[in-house]
Amino acid sequence: MRRPELLYDAAMTLPVPPVPRTRRLLLALMVLASLLVGSTWSVFSHTWDEPEHLAAGLSLLDRFRYEYDIQHPPLGRVAIAIGPYLLGAHSVGKPPPDGRPEGDEILYGQGHYAQFLTAARAGALPFLWLLAVVTFGFARRAGLGDRGALLAVAFLVTTPPVLGHAGLATLDVPAVATTLWATYALMRWLEGGGRRPVLHLGVAGGVAVATKLSAIPFLGLALPAVLVADLVGAQRPPRIGGAGRRLLDLLGAAAIAFVVVTLCYGGRWKYFTDARHPFNQALYFLFGARGEAHDLAYEFAAKVPLPESLQLLLGGVQALEVHNQNGHLSYLLGETHASGWWYFYLVALAVKTPLPLLVLGLTGLVLGVWHGRAERQPWLVLPAVLFVVLLTFVSAFSHINIGVRHVLILYPLLAFGAAYTVVLCARHTRVATAGRRRYAGLILALGLGLWQVVGLVPAYPDYLAYFNETVRHPERVLVDSDLDWGQDLGRFERRLKELGVDRLSFGYLGSADLAREDLPPTTRLTPHVPTTGWVAVTALARAYGGGAYDWLDRYQPVERIGKTIDLYRIEATGAARPASAPPADAGH
Repeated sequence: MRRPELLYDAAMTLPVPPVPRTRRLLLALMVLASLLVGSTWSVFSHTWDEPEHLAAGLSLLDRFRYEYDIQHPPLGRVAIAIGPYLLGAHSVGKPPPDGRPEGDEILYGQGHYAQFLTAARAGALPFLWLLAVVTFGFARRAGLGDRGALLAVAFLVTTPPVLGHAGLATLDVPAVATTLWATYALMRWLEGGGRRPVLHLGVAGGVAVATKLSAIPFLGLALPAVLVADLVGAQRPPRIGGAGRRLLDLLGAAAIAFVVVTLCYGGRWKYFTDARHPFNQALYFLFGARGEAHDLAYEFAAKVPLPESLQLLLGGVQALEVHNQNGHLSYLLGETHASGWWYFYLVALAVKTPLPLLVLGLTGLVLGVWHGRAERQPWLVLPAVLFVVLLTFVSAFSHINIGVRHVLILYPLLAFGAAYTVVLCARHTRVATAGRRRYAGLILALGLGLWQVVGLVPAYPDYLAYFNETVRHPERVLVDSDLDWGQDLGRFERRLKELGVDRLSFGYLGSADLAREDLPPTTRLTPHVPTTGWVAVTALARAYGGGAYDWLDRYQPVERIGKTIDLYRIEATGAARPASAPPADAGH
């Protein structure tokens, strides 16, 4: 096996470009992505999940308690909460398990809404940097070279859904970054074995699980995907010994991961049962209500302290399992359903992904399998295998269909495929015979890449609400977290002031506390009851209103504010009054 082309960091074993010029270019792409993301922070109000993530992280930092919505682990939430904590934010201790009232009190009640929200969103930026570094590492290991790997990062950081979610204090981009890192570590371990790859795998796996519980099934699927890729593309047997050695390595990595997870939950130990607490939900989840194993587990837990993280982690897994079984009210193509659709993520990817990335990315994934098999290069095969396996899994088993954000991990794989397509076209120009057609493929690929970059201009700053050119009416396709996540409320308030609106009827669905927002005197829009005056409704409220606001279809909105809020001026005669104010700066 040839010497690895990537350097190992002594502590983290992350892929680092060895050439200074490449490092500078990679850093420049990361800075560009950070600027694109950071410039949107002051535009948008908090989205649905941000208060709860902030509340959970701040509670662990401030009170050493982790109790809000435990189906999400703490690492990403702590990263989100560090900035506000350093600025003076404190947990107020509202009762669990719903952390949104706590988060709202932190944001609204302490007088520093904009500062705290900006600091929380900045806490998610390092995960975007990690995602860029790992994407670079994947591409370079696959033989794309420095330029091809940088191109993969460029495709990634010009993808609006990635930028949109990277700009929020949520867990979706952190989950993608850490899970992809753990998958990279898994592939590196399979290549050579030894203590350092095992340590790398354990740390990366622990960080991924401590960031979001979806890492557990994703990494569980990544292991057979990596083995399939290695079987298809490897030119020699793995150099890590037989099945026994592999199992020992994985057990060692699992032990390291558990230590990491325990530390992320706070590192506390406790007796799971005692005289005052004879029942334990985690033990019930593992061993049931009765039986010999149940009795032994309860006796052991009463005498030996165990990591509190085990109880919280198992509780989170159980809560997530119940959530998935019960489903989540979702919206797709004009319909709502609690158990989702098997084709939800196929549609979401088709309409939320830039068309150049779809064309180049899918082409490159297919060609990667073809050439990886011929060249005996498993790193070329792996992205396509992962793409198919993960997309199949979420389509078949997920009943929580609330946004393309749940499959964001597919975007770095598509970015790899897109870069590989461009690299192949460039290589073709060097070996093809003379003639005009020699450059046709490269010109087409570069043109598509330029299309993707230029497409950021009209998308800015609404990366979260981005839809590609195939969709003229996004609100008829997807809504929740793909179009309307409550982000336009601040824009709405500013526009109402410009228009001089003195009273408002508002159809709203979101996590903001309207009583604390800078709105004129506002009443909730009564479902199915027409009204007059200034009337506004959000896309999310309309989608989940069951036709409650369909009466507004008879009127023409004065304007759409941002991408999600329609504002009407309805006279008592039943005719909509045209806008008399200057047009809004709704796109900025």
